Amino acid sequence: MHSARSKLGPYVESWSPGAVTDDDALPVAPVAAMSALLDQPEPVAAAGDPLPPLWHWLYFLHWPAQRDLGADGHPRRGHFLPPIPHRQRMFAGGRCEVFEPLRVGAPAQRISGVRTVATKQGTTGELLFVTVRSEYLQQGRTRVVEEQDIVYRSGRSAGQHPADLDTCPAPASDETWRLPLQPDPPLLFRFSALTANAHRIHYDAPYAQGEEGYPGLVVHGPLLVLAMLELARRNAPSRRVRSVSYRLRRPAFAGEHLLASGTPADGHATLRIATHREQRHAMAEVTFA
Repeated sequence: MHSARSKLGPYVESWSPGAVTDDDALPVAPVAAMSALLDQPEPVAAAGDPLPPLWHWLYFLHWPAQRDLGADGHPRRGHFLPPIPHRQRMFAGGRCEVFEPLRVGAPAQRISGVRTVATKQGTTGELLFVTVRSEYLQQGRTRVVEEQDIVYRSGRSAGQHPADLDTCPAPASDETWRLPLQPDPPLLFRFSALTANAHRIHYDAPYAQGEEGYPGLVVHGPLLVLAMLELARRNAPSRRVRSVSYRLRRPAFAGEHLLASGTPADGHATLRIATHREQRHAMAEVTFA
């Protein structure tokens, strides 16, 4: 639904991309690479093992031709990219239900489609919210259903970011689960490669600062989400995650001390990412089977 004075609405009134089906063999190599990125002594899953929740983000990747990338590193065109001018993309959050974990090394299929498209007025201008729903199947059974909320704007954001980064202070927490992190440029570069993410804000500091107005390299939203989920994987390894919901609120930057922390309760846990300047860069809730 679009407001009467919407500037973005007319661009997407007739935009209705059909569903897309992709296949992936779910090989062990991406799990091993992500495990190394998280400083794990060995891969967290081998062939036949359950894939940790949301680690399917390492699979079903698209690599556009180099000529099809825009100046910011994002693809110029894509099946689920709305046709709005000077498009800027932000990953806002999502939800995931795990009926059965996907198994590493077994062929899998993903069926994706646009669920909703809506324009909303934000504090810095009009935004377009697109929710993409994906089903992941193995052996003909739906194992995982995920929705991702992606926000688009036309033109640059006037977002408020710190002018300079203070990378010395570390956040404090008395929560039961804690995982300190200090992402550096090599970590962000490796995660970009592992997820086929060419957005320059994650690895090109002069671009991130000079063109997009950030004080430094931006930590990937999905990396913050996976860091929160590491709390459950490491602290409750015997409990299977049944669902995850997460929201990304404020960017965090390379060099800052981050803390993933969480509190388990009856059948669920609330999780967050903090820095000394912000208590909730990202938030998540997991429920256990």
